[in-house]
Amino acid sequence: MNIVLLNPEIPYNTGNIGRTSVLTNTRLHLIKPLGFSLDEKQLKRAGLDYWHLVDLVIWESYEEFIEANKGARIFYATTKTKQKYSDIEFKEDDFVMFGPESRGIPEEILNAHQESCITIPMIDMGRSLNLSNSAAIILYEALRQTNFNFKK
Repeated sequence: MNIVLLNPEIPYNTGNIGRTSVLTNTRLHLIKPLGFSLDEKQLKRAGLDYWHLVDLVIWESYEEFIEANKGARIFYATTKTKQKYSDIEFKEDDFVMFGPESRGIPEEILNAHQESCITIPMIDMGRSLNLSNSAAIILYEALRQTNFNFKK
């Protein structure tokens, strides 16, 4: 599996997702610009002693990421769709993209990929769940569907 963070802003979230990625053998993709330095102590603190083990790919832009992953199945996590993540039949090499914490994936990207947008159901009380929690929820559903096949 692949988790993609488009312009992440909060190092603690990225560190937590990195730790989850290591322990599930999931590749983590970060698309610049980042809202923090990869050398930040908060990032490494959240990732604990796992950060150096993260299978990490850094992309200069969304366009570079898309160009390099032509033909890949990419799902876009958003609150702006009705299609639940649990309705998707995930495959082992799928990508799940999450947008920046303060604003989510840009509308133009979502509009261009409406059939691939997924959401986590929740009550209408808040804007969204925490990024690292959302990534874990969707990742573990995808892993459950693929029989927790942690490819090495």
